[in-house]
Amino acid sequence: MIDAALLTLRSVTGGLLAGHGAQKLFGAFDGPGLEGTRGMMRHLRLEPSDLWGTAAAASELAGGALTTLGLGGALGPIVGMAPMVMATTTAHWGKPIWVTAGGAELPVTNLGVLAALAMAGPGSISVDRALGIRVPRWMTALALCGTAGGCIAALAMRRPAEVEQPPPVEETQAEEERELTATPERLQRRSPVAEQAQA
Repeated sequence: MIDAALLTLRSVTGGLLAGHGAQKLFGAFDGPGLEGTRGMMRHLRLEPSDLWGTAAAASELAGGALTTLGLGGALGPIVGMAPMVMATTTAHWGKPIWVTAGGAELPVTNLGVLAALAMAGPGSISVDRALGIRVPRWMTALALCGTAGGCIAALAMRRPAEVEQPPPVEETQAEEERELTATPERLQRRSPVAEQAQA
């Protein structure tokens, strides 16, 4: 039963992740395609957008496909975790966790499933077991370090948010002067006493 449970988790999570990557990379399933994905990266201030857009799409497709097949041990889930980390720390950051509030509920759920699959392994109903493939630990560690390093690099290269500039001093002074030169009628209309009288 455990192997069947692992197969279910791999098929659902990995399959949907691979499909999401195909949307981003090829425009499959009414997806945005690579150009749309690069535009999304620009919106998230991830520069260069060409690099990070391609990396996001490829990691979702490759990580999801490897996870679904149960090929490469923990490599598929680890690679698939990268775009989930980036989605959590960029598009959904600073919002309540729930998806109804635009939060990171879905990527965090995917992260939990992928982390569990990376630790548990693909199970006996997998390509790894069928072909007798055993991924060396050093390769798994390298994939983990590469994934973490890629996420850190992307966030470090992220373009700073544009800060709204206050209005120029001249405009503020001009507004103050207009307030001071307002006619008595206007001042009376705007006074609390006048407003109470009108009420």
